[in-house]
Amino acid sequence: MSNETKQDVFNALMADMSHGSEQWRARYDAAFPDNLPVIPKAVGDVIVKLKHKKFSLSGTMSYAAVVSLSPWMTFEHEDTFALAWVLGVWRVEETGEIVKLEEEK
Repeated sequence: MSNETKQDVFNALMADMSHGSEQWRARYDAAFPDNLPVIPKAVGDVIVKLKHKKFSLSGTMSYAAVVSLSPWMTFEHEDTFALAWVLGVWRVEETGEIVKLEEEK
């Protein structure tokens, strides 16, 4: 699993042009996009919990809107929430950490 953004890979490439292009291409393809959704940790915790319980996106949004996340779960943030849900990866607002959901086995 990679926690790099496309920009991180590009910067490393520019710093060290001695590696073969195939290695860079593979790294670039595996990297996360630069524009990951940024959500509060508490919102990410809800996504992890409810994805594990097999909730749908609409069910999760309804749940999140009525629990303690209601101040954040407004019309203004619903696209960001949905994008984090669909991608299964986001950046934590408070720390900048990238979180990626584990694939089910």
